[in-house]
Amino acid sequence: MSFPDHVDVVEVGLRDGLQAEPEFVPTSVKVQLLNHLIDAGVRHFEATSFVSPRAVPQLRDAAELLDQVGGRPGVRLGALAPNRRGVERALDSKADEVIVFLSASETHNLKNLNRPVEQSLRDVEDIADLLQGQPIGRKGAIAVAFGCPFEGDIDTGALKAIVAQFHRLKFDSVTLGDTTGMATPRLVRKTVDALRSEFPDMPLALHFHNTRGIGLVNVMEGLHAGITTYESSLGGLGGCPFAPGATGNICTEDLVYLLHDLGIHTGIELPALIGVAREMQEVMGRPLPGQVMKAGPRLALHDVGGTAVAVG
Repeated sequence: MSFPDHVDVVEVGLRDGLQAEPEFVPTSVKVQLLNHLIDAGVRHFEATSFVSPRAVPQLRDAAELLDQVGGRPGVRLGALAPNRRGVERALDSKADEVIVFLSASETHNLKNLNRPVEQSLRDVEDIADLLQGQPIGRKGAIAVAFGCPFEGDIDTGALKAIVAQFHRLKFDSVTLGDTTGMATPRLVRKTVDALRSEFPDMPLALHFHNTRGIGLVNVMEGLHAGITTYESSLGGLGGCPFAPGATGNICTEDLVYLLHDLGIHTGIELPALIGVAREMQEVMGRPLPGQVMKAGPRLALHDVGGTAVAVG
């Protein structure tokens, strides 16, 4: 099997992971987690979001977080922004990248952004004009790209229309988001192939959730298709508050464990990453879905003397 030599792992735990948490995580704790992730070798983050603090109070400290961590060499801090006001705030911050998003389905877009898809596409054009000449990266992102909990399957033509807008406006890349874990390997390959055939020069990234237990299976299909950027969340934390059943993202340390076993370079030190995942679990005060932080890497050997012996 042929796999990419290198994969860019984008950590989204501090944004997608925390956005639905009921208790505000102090900015100082977020800064510590982010710095520890950087120390572990993570270099690309979707660190926060410039959304209404009334809608997502957990991320009301976006500018403060970026101000305290921004500017570290080789580190890219992205900020999600749903509209022109959010992008203006991102431009005034220390964000290295702005992520502009909308949903592939009309119903989810109304729930998530309170506007029809057509209006969001016009907003993207307005935002592109605002970003013209600005020294900041620009990514597009499409929620419910592999299925909508309200409408079901997504028409490939609808996805192509959205990617076409990002492509025409010269965005750097587009992320396909599996917001409620409806992706399957068959759908991943079908979707990636359809978009690549029409937009061969547009880099694609994949953002999977493990809602139905096949998140890393979908990563394997993405790797076979040659996709080299994946978004994941520390400890498997996360989920969209505006979609029913949107449980956690694929887990960063589980993803890195898989990639390293396949001989794919990430630049991330797995033992250090596991340590930060356990730190996140302590911050949350409950067990998180990640598996590798519980069991350790495959060859993490144990003391035989401390293991119970079967009797009888």
